[in-house]
Amino acid sequence: MQARKKGNAQGIDVSRYQGKIDWKAVKAAGISFAFIKASQGKSYRDKTFIGNAQAARAVGVLVGAYHYVDDSAKTPEDARKEAANFVSVIDSAGGIASFDLPPVMDYESNKSGLSKAALTAVAKAFLQEVERLTGVRPIVYTYPSFIGNFSGLSDYPLWIARYSSTQVPPGASGWSRWDFWQYSDGSTGGTLPSETRKVAGIAGPVDLNEFDGTVDNLRARFGKRTAAPEKESVKDAVFQVDGKTVGKALLSGSKTNVPLRVLATAFGVSCNWDNSNKVAYLDGRKLQSVQLVEGAAYVQLRPIAESYGAEVSWDAKNKIAALKLKGDK
Repeated sequence: MQARKKGNAQGIDVSRYQGKIDWKAVKAAGISFAFIKASQGKSYRDKTFIGNAQAARAVGVLVGAYHYVDDSAKTPEDARKEAANFVSVIDSAGGIASFDLPPVMDYESNKSGLSKAALTAVAKAFLQEVERLTGVRPIVYTYPSFIGNFSGLSDYPLWIARYSSTQVPPGASGWSRWDFWQYSDGSTGGTLPSETRKVAGIAGPVDLNEFDGTVDNLRARFGKRTAAPEKESVKDAVFQVDGKTVGKALLSGSKTNVPLRVLATAFGVSCNWDNSNKVAYLDGRKLQSVQLVEGAAYVQLRPIAESYGAEVSWDAKNKIAALKLKGDK
């Protein structure tokens, strides 16, 4: 993978272990972004998350949230419950739209002795559920010694930990580059451009990170997203299920949105629209990225399809968004 370079945006990641943080001093020390621990497992919530997120945003630090997948996650269903806990905590801090950076899956432990296939299944279920609930593609955080457990996840942005001032993280499991590199735990590894590991405003050690690009590059790569596409950017397309046209698709940039009820019918699950609260549910689960078009609720196709094990393809020439259900040839 690539080396660090001069001018890269510098960041930190924090949790309750850092105690009281002076975010104004952190910002003045040259820190541009921060990932803040939100949750762990199916129910744990970091008590400092909301306060840290609000204080960091107030001084202009770009903020993202991360969740630690613990060893109690042994099945995809366990992973989806952890994802629900994570998104619930994000909601309590203002919702995904109030964060500058994508949500992060921190997966680095296997004390349960799961196989590589089982670990990948847990990771994939967590990532897909977070994307389904938020409409934002998550980031994968892990270590070089753990990344080899994953397969088929390299489409997700990578945040890799390797505490060194000279050794770059090795390519693995389909990843050949990193978006974020955690190069120090505050005690060992690389140093900040100021040649120190100490960050003003934080009493003890803190993890140090670097984005592969400038602060402007970081904003461009992971800038704020709106839940609903702008009207002028929306284009019509055809939505097909197993080769049959079932409705209209709406295109906005790289996002494909389809009618909620049509998608629910395709998967054979229930859906409903709570008009008073403007909230949609699919199979009893709340959806966050929803838009109303001519009285119909539209939702993002890909994250929902992937959570059900289905495949999505795009025919650019004929403007067809195609869904192939699980098991179909």
